[in-house]
Amino acid sequence: MRASVDALEAELGREFEAHPLAPVLRSAPGLGPVVAARVLAELGDDPERFTSLNGVRAFAGTAPVTKASGRSHYVKARKVRNKRLGDACHWWAFAALTWSPGARAHYDHRRAIGDHHNAALRNLANKLIGRMWWCVTNDQPWDEHAAWPALKQEDEAAAA
Repeated sequence: MRASVDALEAELGREFEAHPLAPVLRSAPGLGPVVAARVLAELGDDPERFTSLNGVRAFAGTAPVTKASGRSHYVKARKVRNKRLGDACHWWAFAALTWSPGARAHYDHRRAIGDHHNAALRNLANKLIGRMWWCVTNDQPWDEHAAWPALKQEDEAAAA
């Protein structure tokens, strides 16, 4: 069984790497061949499928839903979503914590202001999807400093 899983994963990697968007997707921190293939499969490669970034975020379930009436105001997770894409984005955000200093700083900030682990990961995934949308629509690889401008400012301050 283990050999079958390894063979399937290797074949998935070969097929994914043949796709024109593979270099752009693989440039993102924490987005390995399996999760990148899953994100691509769920989003598709038709640039006309989504008219805006908000549509992509809502489809993935990372966009928050705000409920407000009178004195009450709260933000909650989206229930109607593509669960396979949402799961892939969750694992992408979790892996990005290790590979991206900007993602780690963003997650730590969200935790510091009171978000629970899953809410902080969902917010991070929302940011990652936004940056990836830009990379895909402009056919540009991931740029850590463009994705996290505060990180660039910290690097410049440390160098001075």
